[in-house]
Amino acid sequence: MKYKELIAEMTLEEKASLMSGKDFWQTQDIERLGINSIFLADGPHGIRKQAVAADKLGLNAGRPATCYPTAATVANSWNTELGEKVGEYLGEEAIAQKVNVLLGPGVNMKRNPLCGRNFEYFSEDPYLAGKMAASYIRGIQSYGVAACVKHFAANNQEERRMSIDTIVDERTLREIYLTAFEIAVKEGKTKSIMSSYNRLNGTYTNENQHLMNEILRGEWGYKGVVITDWGGTNDRLAGLLAGNELEMPTTGGETDQEIVEAIKSGRINEEVLDECVDRLLDLIFTTEKPFRRPHVEFDVERHHRVSQKVAEESIVLLKNEGNILPLKFGKKVAVIGDFAKDARYQGAGSSIVNPTILDHTMDCFEESGIVSIGFEPGFERYGKKNQKKIDEACELAKKADVILLYLGLDEATEAEGLDRHSMKIPENQIELLDALHEVNQNIIVILSCGSAVEMPWISKVRGLLHGYLGGQAGARAILRVMSGDVNPSGKLAETYPLRYEDSPSFHHFPGNEASVEYREGLFIGYRYYDTADVNVLFPFGYGLSYTTFEYSDLQINKNSVSFRVTNTGDTAGMEIVQLYIGCHSKDIFRPKKELKGFEKIFINAGESKMVTIPFDEKTFRYFNVQTNQWEIEAAEYSIMIGSSSADIRLLGTLYKEGTGAPIPYEKEKLPTYYTGKTNKISEEEFETLLGRKVPVSTWDRSKPLGYNDIIAQCQYAKGGLARIGYYLIVFAHWYLRKVGRRDAANLIMMSIYHLPFRGIARMTGGVVNMPMVDGILMIANGHFFKGFSHFLRERRKLLKSRNPKSEVVG
Repeated sequence: MKYKELIAEMTLEEKASLMSGKDFWQTQDIERLGINSIFLADGPHGIRKQAVAADKLGLNAGRPATCYPTAATVANSWNTELGEKVGEYLGEEAIAQKVNVLLGPGVNMKRNPLCGRNFEYFSEDPYLAGKMAASYIRGIQSYGVAACVKHFAANNQEERRMSIDTIVDERTLREIYLTAFEIAVKEGKTKSIMSSYNRLNGTYTNENQHLMNEILRGEWGYKGVVITDWGGTNDRLAGLLAGNELEMPTTGGETDQEIVEAIKSGRINEEVLDECVDRLLDLIFTTEKPFRRPHVEFDVERHHRVSQKVAEESIVLLKNEGNILPLKFGKKVAVIGDFAKDARYQGAGSSIVNPTILDHTMDCFEESGIVSIGFEPGFERYGKKNQKKIDEACELAKKADVILLYLGLDEATEAEGLDRHSMKIPENQIELLDALHEVNQNIIVILSCGSAVEMPWISKVRGLLHGYLGGQAGARAILRVMSGDVNPSGKLAETYPLRYEDSPSFHHFPGNEASVEYREGLFIGYRYYDTADVNVLFPFGYGLSYTTFEYSDLQINKNSVSFRVTNTGDTAGMEIVQLYIGCHSKDIFRPKKELKGFEKIFINAGESKMVTIPFDEKTFRYFNVQTNQWEIEAAEYSIMIGSSSADIRLLGTLYKEGTGAPIPYEKEKLPTYYTGKTNKISEEEFETLLGRKVPVSTWDRSKPLGYNDIIAQCQYAKGGLARIGYYLIVFAHWYLRKVGRRDAANLIMMSIYHLPFRGIARMTGGVVNMPMVDGILMIANGHFFKGFSHFLRERRKLLKSRNPKSEVVG
């Protein structure tokens, strides 16, 4: 241990106190030993340090900070150098705002297009997500502060996220859902990791010995700190034994006392606590160092320009019929769509950034050189139909050469705490598009949203630019692409299916009441669509340019692949070259192709460049569930160089010696997995893959409600008051949506409806403790008077323990 002598000076109570927060955003301090508090803040794409005091929880406004494009956007750049640059600027702003730990980036896989938090995650591919995350981490930590990679692990939906049990086989867990974290730990060297809310195969992640000790600390050699997601503690002692150092937010000392009593009784060895304290002290002391230097404010304008550069390189050109883009000089354009006036530039929830500057499309036309003849909103932002706005937009469209139509998803649709209900753009926007198409067919759609959407309307547009969520400078960046000042170079980091029903997890998202079964296994995203031969709208890795590229001269050796790329157009541009690997052996089921390398290169018109992509430890590996380790199958492998997963330009083969591991599967028992058509897997076949029975996926309504049951289950409660409370919550949610207060309605779903009863204690900063929750549960379970008196009695005890000299009344 690094701080053995310091730890020896601490009392048991002091050591235990460090294991949970001082308040909602700070760690505990021990003044007599020179141990200071450190500050943690949300920050996947910008610092969200709340302007209110640190002892207040909630989605309050943060202090002004640069709002960079979200992770889903920057992933489309496929540029790790750019990711590192974003990280550096985030690190600089963290120093300016006195933030020690930045809670990001998020690297959870985009298992399903409807996950409400997909805008915060990089990709459906673990290799791309991991490489981008590692670049962010290197940038952030270059300033001496810590990144905190989240949410570890298999947290791929928002609905019931604090109680859901993710059922996934070991190979899928390792290859798909842990690989990005592995890269973040080994290559990014992240100083902290946030555990997720969910259970993983029956055990909460921060208590999961297999996940936390065997894999994270054992196999990966992780020496950093594990922090719970806010209110994510179930059993604090089990978490401590699994190496979970920091519980956030504070519990008012309640769980600290549990640790003290467990050590005094011999249930836990004090050395376990000492090791956790040692790791936390290292995080505290190393992230304090940058703040010993004189305080320096960051350059707001310079950071804004960087945000614009990042957005420009992340925009994806999806359609360009007749080269309608870039816009020809002198073309008169009509600007239509509410998102043009008020840009949609970030998601909702804990990642909301209060931007230092905010560009809007209508304010940026003069410098773009594009001639706008006017603006009409065309539709109501939150979906309400308005024929007058459509008519006014059509009148403007008749006078224009080209329509710039800004469509997308509103802020309340993509948010933390709830998933989307469909992949569709709101109907009132489609009605507008249909009407505009009747009067002017030269339509360019600019999409603003952080996740995949269906586009049955795409035949009615000639141009399609996807800006994703481009941060505070995204509106200007899009205009620079449309004017031709910037050649688009982004490519999709996720597949766009033709319709939601085509997605592999369609039948098992968001799961049933108690669990979600990952029956599709390895086959998510392009791994499924390519292997099962399912047509898609836009494949993984797809994106157009204003120039063209030719690939040639493939050379393969045992360590790398090399090839030539030539810019055959008349415009300088950037191309993202992608390496995919496919195994010829049929002994072990595998996807048809998997991304194993990529590079983004700038090439002038007429110029050629040789590109070399090295093979690494992940290129040929698979996880063998029989040997319980990574193995290589002896076989011929296709070496594919593509412009997207569906556009393979060069193809070769390489024989790779194997590690001689036994075949882990009986092929005849897993026939569907060997075809890759895993969108409909029987329970029997999934259980064969798992090696065990799947748990019951519905709530047991015969049992009394307990700590880990969610408030929504009050609809089945024996206590009439609890049932009334449930219907009041449902009514409040309905009413708030009805009157247009969708953010408040969403907050009810996120912070109340899906909250486990234990969360009442874990999320209130010690105002309510677990004995008081016992009283609430008694009431819910039909024992009103007993529960109410128990609640009041425990409240008196709590207040008296904090202020023993005062008399507690009530």
